[in-house]
Amino acid sequence: MTDSREARPALTRVSLQDASSPVQGWRIRQTLVEIPAGTSSGRHSHPGPEVGYIIRGDVSMEFDDRPPLELHAGSPFLIPPNTIHNAVNVGSVTTRMLSTYFVEEDAPLVTTYPAPERPE
Repeated sequence: MTDSREARPALTRVSLQDASSPVQGWRIRQTLVEIPAGTSSGRHSHPGPEVGYIIRGDVSMEFDDRPPLELHAGSPFLIPPNTIHNAVNVGSVTTRMLSTYFVEEDAPLVTTYPAPERPE
């Protein structure tokens, strides 16, 4: 029997740069993030600020504690440290975004969270 469900393409995060920061104990990490059409990054946070730019595509950046940001090719964005967010590709092409993170030396770049429970 064949499973009729197709595997969904997943987000990719390619490291472009990883360097020491002028601030002792911190690093600057830059990535190219690709989110296929119809998918999302999943709820996550970063230990430091994320400074980003949408290269291609359309994203609804969802937050737990504020209204979503609607971002399109050419849009810059800034996400404060430890802010839970989910980048949802709402367009028809793979979204490409350049993201730069400022993180403590030993901190993970990404912390993931399960989807919130929905009331029945």
